[in-house]
Amino acid sequence: MVSLLNRMTLQELAEIRIKEAKVLLDNEMYDGSYYLCGYTIELALKACIAKNTREFDFPDKNVVNSSYTHKFIDLIKTASLEQKFNDQKRKNQMFSNNWSIVKSWSEEKRYTRNPKSQAEGIYKAVSDKDNGVFEWIKQHW
Repeated sequence: MVSLLNRMTLQELAEIRIKEAKVLLDNEMYDGSYYLCGYTIELALKACIAKNTREFDFPDKNVVNSSYTHKFIDLIKTASLEQKFNDQKRKNQMFSNNWSIVKSWSEEKRYTRNPKSQAEGIYKAVSDKDNGVFEWIKQHW
């Protein structure tokens, strides 16, 4: 059964992916854990984009096209979070450090090996309860 891709589904999938990433990390499956951490961020940002979508409005073509990307910075812009994101980086050095780790993810990482240290680093940068990138995004979705 195909589920409707909407804000709630994107939020649920992001929450599932970070849990899956932790299970993989705990079981020394670092490649998959690393990869799913990035998809957590992508899904969360797409939930933010969905939040800005108005029911029954015909979508703007540029917004639609720019939503179909894996590039975090483009998704941040499309979600209209760029100013808040930059403010957060300026005022919170730990968040900025976490972002520095997360921003190196790309969907191309599915073709690479990711060592334990890299998987642990991105998991912490994504999931940290106080300064994690995912936690910040959830405040806006």
